[in-house]
Amino acid sequence: MGMNKRNSRGLGLTAALGLAVVAAACSTVSPEEMDTSMASLRAEMMEEMQAGDQAVSQQLGNRITAVEQRQSELASDLQQMQSDFEVAIAQLEDQLRFNVPVYFAFDDATVQSEAEAVLDRFGSVAQEYYPEALITVEGFTDAAGSADYNVQLGQRRADAVAGYLLANAGLAQDRVRAVSYGENTQRLVADGWGPGQPGWENRRVVLVIDHYGMAPAMPTITDESSEGAGN
Repeated sequence: MGMNKRNSRGLGLTAALGLAVVAAACSTVSPEEMDTSMASLRAEMMEEMQAGDQAVSQQLGNRITAVEQRQSELASDLQQMQSDFEVAIAQLEDQLRFNVPVYFAFDDATVQSEAEAVLDRFGSVAQEYYPEALITVEGFTDAAGSADYNVQLGQRRADAVAGYLLANAGLAQDRVRAVSYGENTQRLVADGWGPGQPGWENRRVVLVIDHYGMAPAMPTITDESSEGAGN
């Protein structure tokens, strides 16, 4: 029922109630007739109120259904992403963490062509389901070279991936942040280091969608020297 129709009907009931009250002052209307008239009006008003409650309930139900449908679509897209690219997705309280197969050559920060498809898919999911969320790109290295240099190398890798997402996924500049964890021993995922194959799994990025736009804690680059080759 439209708002105008409900308002019109409500005004009609109010006017009828007013006429009944005026009529009550006339000797020609008996108390019994007044009671009957008032009871009828009360019944009509209750029906109107119930109809309004049903409309509100229907609107709420429609919104809940839409949210459930949206959540189902998101779950389906995430499962498809996991299947297509072997992405490991971790659900935290405020974040989704995507361990994506985006790896780098030894001492290099170039986004490889084979990584573009999964980055494109990630960007699409972020835009579709989290249009206001903060996206953090975390850069990592293996343990070859100095720790300070590796923080810088990890930053270059994170910057490269962030730049790709900004250029190709339509994400806004203020929604994407790049940080480096370098060779952080608590975040290494494989033994060994390069050059070559050993430790290649550590030369990577992790993508984070922060639901509430809050940035995770970021390490600070304190030494800009380039001592030692990184990995």
